[in-house]
Formats: sequence, structure tokens, C-alpha cells
Amino acid sequence: MVKVRKIAEAEINEKGIRNWPIWEKEISRFPYTYEEEEWCYFLEGEVIVETETGNFKIGPGDFVVFKTGLNCVWDIKKPVRKHYNFL
Repeated sequence: MVKVRKIAEAEINEKGIRNWPIWEKEISRFPYTYEEEEWCYFLEGEVIVETETGNFKIGPGDFVVFKTGLNCVWDIKKPVRKHYNFL
């Protein structure tokens, strides 16, 4: 339900990521349910996304796919800044 990987600048350009909106959030902890699939690219920060199947540590340079229907808890350790796109 969560896929985390590094991507090269060529893929960033191909997907048009730098044109996506930016979301920012301070250090916090909150539950979230994904109503639709989200793709995002982390510019700053550190977060642990807690799911039923495990935890995912996410930081700068990570490209992340959150699948529709995912229930998780966001535990933001350092303020987050990311590009995002809902599909």
C-alpha cells in the first residue's frame, strides 16, 4: 500500500513533478486515510508513516506512492515539504 523509492532527475522531469502543488506540514502526528492514490516527492523533512503492515521512513529525495484505501498514521519528525499529485 506504500511504495518508497529514489528517482533520478530524468524521471522527475518526465512526470512533471516540479509543476505539482506543494504541501507543507509542521512536526505533528495524525491519522490519515487515502481516498485516492497519491504520488509525492519529498523535498524536505522526515516522517514515519505507520501502517498495519509496517512503518516507512520517508525523507528528502524519496518518491512515494500511497494506494487508495490506505489507513495510516503520519508521525512527522522534521517539518515536511513535498510535491504531491492525486490520481
